[in-house]
Amino acid sequence: MEYSGIDLHSNNSVVTVIDEADRVMAEKRLPNDLMKILLFLAPWRDELAGVVVESTFNWYWLVDGLQEAGFQVHLANTTAIKKYDGLKHRGDETDARYLAHLLRLGILPTGTILPPQHRAVRDLARKRMQLVRSRTSHILAVENITARQYGNRITSNQVKRLGEEAIDQMHLPDDVALAVRATVAVITTLSA
Repeated sequence: MEYSGIDLHSNNSVVTVIDEADRVMAEKRLPNDLMKILLFLAPWRDELAGVVVESTFNWYWLVDGLQEAGFQVHLANTTAIKKYDGLKHRGDETDARYLAHLLRLGILPTGTILPPQHRAVRDLARKRMQLVRSRTSHILAVENITARQYGNRITSNQVKRLGEEAIDQMHLPDDVALAVRATVAVITTLSA
């Protein structure tokens, strides 16, 4: 039985196949091209217990393609994987081998592979969370500007209600008022 690990990057992947004794049977850096990866794995297709793909920002295409080609795919939860403390050599090949090794041992922490039709909702929720965080940082920026200018902050609710007239009444230096206007415009856009 063999095991495969794929260290996935933005434009290439290191694909490794190991045996029951962790010997490397095949290993190669390939462009992120599904057909090239499938061709590389083809000789071991029937013997592969599974293929581990590193859970990075861009795993959908690879996991979906491998599954459609009939491979048993595992999505590695990279935040839950503890590297060897004494590992002397680190690199993409080592990472790919380590993923395959964890699969072989049966101790691979995995993430959930949502069906493609459910990913859009998760991705939308992630985008919303990012926008909410950005909005919050801009609100805090206006609070900090007022603290620097006056020695005390206005509240986040006051920031959310700021308009052109209110900013004019703050009697801020021109460049500071411009910064507040720009930041309030971003907050308004993110709120919408």
